[in-house]
Amino acid sequence: MSSSDQNTPRGPIDSSRVPRYAGPATFARLPRLDEVGTADVAVVGIPFDSGVSYRPGARFGGNAIREASRLLRPYNPAQDASPFALAQVADAGDIAANPFNIHEAVETIEAAADDLLATGARMMTLGGDHTVALPLLRSVAKKHGPVALLHFDAHLDTWDTYFGAEYTHGTPFRRAVEEGILDTEALSHVGTRGPLYGKQDLTDDEKMGFGIVTSADIYRRGADEVADQLRQRIGDRPLYISIDIDCLDPAHAPGTGTPEAGGMTSRELLEILRGLSSCNLVSADVVEVAPAYDHAEITAVAASHTAYELTTIMSRQIAASRAAQ
Repeated sequence: MSSSDQNTPRGPIDSSRVPRYAGPATFARLPRLDEVGTADVAVVGIPFDSGVSYRPGARFGGNAIREASRLLRPYNPAQDASPFALAQVADAGDIAANPFNIHEAVETIEAAADDLLATGARMMTLGGDHTVALPLLRSVAKKHGPVALLHFDAHLDTWDTYFGAEYTHGTPFRRAVEEGILDTEALSHVGTRGPLYGKQDLTDDEKMGFGIVTSADIYRRGADEVADQLRQRIGDRPLYISIDIDCLDPAHAPGTGTPEAGGMTSRELLEILRGLSSCNLVSADVVEVAPAYDHAEITAVAASHTAYELTTIMSRQIAASRAAQ
């Protein structure tokens, strides 16, 4: 193999030669990490949902997203980029975590994320429930220091405990603030809505440094204005984006564990993400896809396109960084 071949990213299987529905379901039909050796962006699944408070099933989310991603194509016209040609993107398989011990699972996920980031890759994680965001943020912060966070979700996920448990899908960002791994000057929830336990939830959240853009705000102000506001808040800080698919309305994401009426459309989510393409996105996750409650892959399709936009942003930035060297 020539040096030029070695430097050319290996992309998806050619769908003109192998039908999309044939073969193993890696993300976007990309090569496995062990087939390419190293990757600039590692797509990794975390089949874990022991931290859920209502409907389980997100442990199957990663593979559902992979199946739905078979229809993704190599050129992204919305961002005018071919992400899999700009950087090596590969499917890194799954991080296997203990389903019966949340503390051990969190440690396992953090260690596996450390290993992936140590290779120089950025992570595009497919969950799994939102508990997994905490160990992922810990790992990213070891590399970049406290990071800016955009948290797309119907819920705040800054509660203290559930039934005395500190590590659940409703507590990761309180723990992250307490541990000093987030830049509290650049924290935002996006897409929140629905009833809370009390007004104190909002007071506590504000004290942690979070700004809130509700789903109603997005409806009234539009995706472009919201994206502009978020860009200004983030600045040039290293950014982590965590997306709970229930930020979307149940009409667009029925397959999730804690659905709330009045959410974003998938179009609004994708447009906001595209508006963040200039931000320094160091890693991201898409979580809480529970395929047992899905219909016609509506939720998994939305999640796969969401991960595709995030991957495109990272690939463009990696390519731009190399070109500037």
